[in-house]
Amino acid sequence: MRIGDAAAAAGTTPRALRLYEQRGLLSPPDRSPTGQRRYGPDDVARVRVVRELLALGLTIEDVRACVDRLPLLDVEAIRSRRVPEGVCVRASPVVSRRLAALDAEIARLTRQRDELAARSAGPRPPETSSGATG
Repeated sequence: MRIGDAAAAAGTTPRALRLYEQRGLLSPPDRSPTGQRRYGPDDVARVRVVRELLALGLTIEDVRACVDRLPLLDVEAIRSRRVPEGVCVRASPVVSRRLAALDAEIARLTRQRDELAARSAGPRPPETSSGATG
Protein backbone atom coordinates (compact mmCIF):
# COMPACT_ATOMS: atom_id res chain seq x y z
CA MET A 1 0.00 0.00 0.00
CA ARG A 2 1.11 3.55 -0.61
CA ILE A 3 2.12 5.96 2.12
CA GLY A 4 -1.28 7.64 2.46
CA ASP A 5 -3.07 4.32 2.80
CA ALA A 6 -0.50 2.99 5.28
CA ALA A 7 -0.71 6.16 7.35
CA ALA A 8 -4.50 5.98 7.45
CA ALA A 9 -4.39 2.30 8.42
CA ALA A 10 -1.99 3.10 11.27
CA GLY A 11 -3.96 6.14 12.41
CA THR A 12 -1.32 8.71 11.55
CA THR A 13 -0.11 10.90 8.71
CA PRO A 14 2.29 10.37 5.81
CA ARG A 15 4.50 13.03 7.37
CA ALA A 16 4.76 10.95 10.56
CA LEU A 17 5.75 7.86 8.56
CA ARG A 18 8.53 9.80 6.87
CA LEU A 19 9.68 11.10 10.27
CA TYR A 20 9.71 7.60 11.77
CA GLU A 21 11.74 6.39 8.80
CA GLN A 22 14.15 9.32 9.09
CA ARG A 23 14.63 8.72 12.84
CA GLY A 24 15.21 4.99 12.42
CA LEU A 25 11.95 3.77 13.96
CA LEU A 26 10.77 2.36 10.67
CA SER A 27 12.94 0.64 8.09
CA PRO A 28 13.05 2.28 4.68
CA PRO A 29 10.13 0.78 2.79
CA ASP A 30 10.27 -0.91 -0.56
CA ARG A 31 9.80 1.43 -3.49
CA SER A 32 7.66 1.08 -6.55
CA PRO A 33 9.29 1.42 -9.99
CA THR A 34 8.20 5.07 -9.89
CA GLY A 35 9.88 5.61 -6.51
CA GLN A 36 6.78 5.67 -4.33
CA ARG A 37 7.05 4.12 -0.88
CA ARG A 38 5.22 0.79 -0.47
CA TYR A 39 4.21 -0.51 2.94
CA GLY A 40 2.92 -3.86 4.08
CA PRO A 41 0.89 -5.06 7.06
CA ASP A 42 4.04 -5.52 9.18
CA ASP A 43 4.99 -1.88 8.61
CA VAL A 44 1.53 -0.72 9.65
CA ALA A 45 1.69 -2.90 12.79
CA ARG A 46 5.09 -1.44 13.68
CA VAL A 47 3.82 2.13 13.25
CA ARG A 48 0.90 1.31 15.56
CA VAL A 49 3.35 0.06 18.20
CA VAL A 50 5.50 3.19 17.83
CA ARG A 51 2.43 5.40 18.19
CA GLU A 52 1.28 3.52 21.29
CA LEU A 53 4.71 3.89 22.92
CA LEU A 54 4.76 7.59 22.11
CA ALA A 55 1.26 7.94 23.55
CA LEU A 56 2.54 6.40 26.80
CA GLY A 57 4.96 9.30 27.11
CA LEU A 58 8.11 7.84 25.62
CA THR A 59 10.02 10.09 23.26
CA ILE A 60 11.19 9.23 19.77
CA GLU A 61 14.69 8.89 21.21
CA ASP A 62 13.40 6.50 23.89
CA VAL A 63 11.73 4.33 21.26
CA ARG A 64 14.82 4.42 19.07
CA ALA A 65 16.86 3.09 22.01
CA CYS A 66 14.84 -0.13 21.88
CA VAL A 67 14.01 -0.24 18.18
CA ASP A 68 15.55 -3.70 17.82
CA ARG A 69 12.92 -5.09 20.21
CA LEU A 70 9.89 -3.47 18.59
CA PRO A 71 9.05 -6.60 16.57
CA LEU A 72 8.38 -8.35 19.91
CA LEU A 73 5.53 -5.96 20.66
CA ASP A 74 2.01 -5.48 19.47
CA VAL A 75 -0.43 -2.78 20.48
CA GLU A 76 -2.71 -5.15 22.37
CA ALA A 77 0.22 -6.47 24.44
CA ILE A 78 1.12 -2.92 25.42
CA ARG A 79 -2.46 -1.98 26.26
CA SER A 80 -3.07 -5.16 28.26
CA ARG A 81 0.34 -4.90 29.96
CA ARG A 82 1.38 -8.32 28.67
CA VAL A 83 4.77 -7.11 27.50
CA PRO A 84 7.85 -9.35 27.52
CA GLU A 85 10.52 -8.42 30.08
CA GLY A 86 12.95 -5.73 28.92
CA VAL A 87 11.00 -4.57 25.87
CA CYS A 88 10.79 -0.76 26.09
CA VAL A 89 7.89 -0.57 28.51
CA ARG A 90 8.64 -3.16 31.16
CA ALA A 91 11.65 -3.32 33.48
CA SER A 92 13.63 -1.22 31.06
CA PRO A 93 16.26 1.46 31.76
CA VAL A 94 14.59 3.50 29.02
CA VAL A 95 11.33 3.51 30.96
CA SER A 96 13.06 4.19 34.28
CA ARG A 97 14.81 7.22 32.79
CA ARG A 98 11.58 8.48 31.23
CA LEU A 99 9.66 8.07 34.50
CA ALA A 100 12.37 10.03 36.34
CA ALA A 101 12.18 12.78 33.71
CA LEU A 102 8.38 12.91 33.98
CA ASP A 103 8.56 13.04 37.80
CA ALA A 104 11.05 15.93 37.58
CA GLU A 105 8.80 17.76 35.11
CA ILE A 106 5.75 17.22 37.33
CA ALA A 107 7.67 18.62 40.32
CA ARG A 108 8.81 21.63 38.26
CA LEU A 109 5.30 22.31 37.01
CA THR A 110 3.85 21.94 40.50
CA ARG A 111 6.33 24.52 41.83
CA GLN A 112 5.52 26.82 38.92
CA ARG A 113 1.78 26.44 39.51
CA ASP A 114 2.15 27.11 43.23
CA GLU A 115 4.24 30.22 42.54
CA LEU A 116 1.70 31.53 40.04
CA ALA A 117 -1.17 30.86 42.44
CA ALA A 118 0.65 32.66 45.25
CA ARG A 119 1.42 35.67 43.06
CA SER A 120 -2.05 35.86 41.60
CA ALA A 121 -3.53 35.98 45.09
CA GLY A 122 -1.44 39.08 45.81
CA PRO A 123 -1.64 40.97 49.03
CA ARG A 124 -5.02 41.01 50.69
CA PRO A 125 -6.72 44.37 50.80
CA PRO A 126 -7.02 45.79 54.30
CA GLU A 127 -10.32 45.15 55.94
CA THR A 128 -12.40 48.25 56.23
CA SER A 129 -14.38 49.02 59.30
CA SER A 130 -17.56 50.91 58.99
CA GLY A 131 -17.19 52.37 62.45
CA ALA A 132 -20.41 50.70 63.54
CA THR A 133 -20.38 48.42 66.48
CA GLY A 134 -22.47 45.37 66.48
